[in-house]
Amino acid sequence: MRHNAPIPPTTAPLTDRFPRLVFDGAFSDLFGGQNIKKTSNGSQVSLMLDKTSGCIFLQALKAYPHNHDEMDFELLGHEKRKEWALQTNVYGDGSTGIGREEKFFLWFDPTADFHEYSLIWNQHHIVFLVDNLPVREVNHSVAMARAYPSKPMSIYSTIWDGSQWATHGGKKPVNYKFGPFVASFKNFLVAGCAWNQTKAAPSCTRGGGQSGRLALDPIEGDEFVKLSAEQQRGMEWVRSKFMFYSYCNDLSRFSVLPPECKEGKH
Repeated sequence: MRHNAPIPPTTAPLTDRFPRLVFDGAFSDLFGGQNIKKTSNGSQVSLMLDKTSGCIFLQALKAYPHNHDEMDFELLGHEKRKEWALQTNVYGDGSTGIGREEKFFLWFDPTADFHEYSLIWNQHHIVFLVDNLPVREVNHSVAMARAYPSKPMSIYSTIWDGSQWATHGGKKPVNYKFGPFVASFKNFLVAGCAWNQTKAAPSCTRGGGQSGRLALDPIEGDEFVKLSAEQQRGMEWVRSKFMFYSYCNDLSRFSVLPPECKEGKH
């Protein structure tokens, strides 16, 4: 447990207003075999790393191999007695040459209990949230027009060895004597527009959950197209206290910063 952990601001619990999914009803095993363990009647799944098999991401690589879109949540491993680091990233139209990373220290120990890592993605903005607290917002602006993810994507979750880059630029590789390493997931949630690859997409079906008599609209609903004042304050709290890297501040990497960096929300 992290001692004297800071108490984050309170924000609207948006994820509480959608139904949860069972793994087998919404996802499938792509690889990993015996390194994937399902428990609690499929409501919880654990991925194990033992040199053969983390991150959570949306990706359109299979359908668009040369110009795919991608949005990432990545936990970059852990050094003893040091904070966990969370990395977020956005790619659009195959723009992998410009990694739009932002990195944060977490204000809690993510191994002590389950936490929620969520994405809001619509034509207005992308919002990365941790326990319903926004940590990053990417506006769909003119500057981000080509790089803004717009293709249908699938959700993937993996655990893998990023020793070549993740921990201090690869200076501290994974020590497998402490393995196997396990990432566990439960309370799966997906709401929005389904894409049918075999035929032309119809107009998007709104909704995806119920709150009392209110059908939530994650595409155009008021709660999802713009951050509230409460959410803005929460995001400012995270970014001012815990963000330790943004590509928009990396002048050693970019001689000319990407154009969206001038807008302040990236």
